[in-house]
Amino acid sequence: MRDLVVKHLTSPDRRKKLISSCETTQLKGRRTIIRRHFVYKIIDINDCDLSERPAPEVYVRRICNHFKRQETFFYRLKSSLYAKSNGRVYLILFGHSFKIDLEPIF
Repeated sequence: MRDLVVKHLTSPDRRKKLISSCETTQLKGRRTIIRRHFVYKIIDINDCDLSERPAPEVYVRRICNHFKRQETFFYRLKSSLYAKSNGRVYLILFGHSFKIDLEPIF
């Protein structure tokens, strides 16, 4: 059995976007839940001071519970990039997260 839920939200001014999905799979006595989140924000840069960009961040965590036979993996990335369109410069901030939960089905 496989369940999939997807959310796709965009702000009215189209400057923020959120894409989220959750997938649940049950196979051979094991349930797997995969969650993905993507968040984007666009900021218009008027002056060309490109040195104030935020530093990228990466976070990874893995938890194993051998007694309960559960395992969790979590990954998060936050960063930014510059884009140029029609002579204007934009700062795009984004964050991606990915989580996997593995647990037995009794």
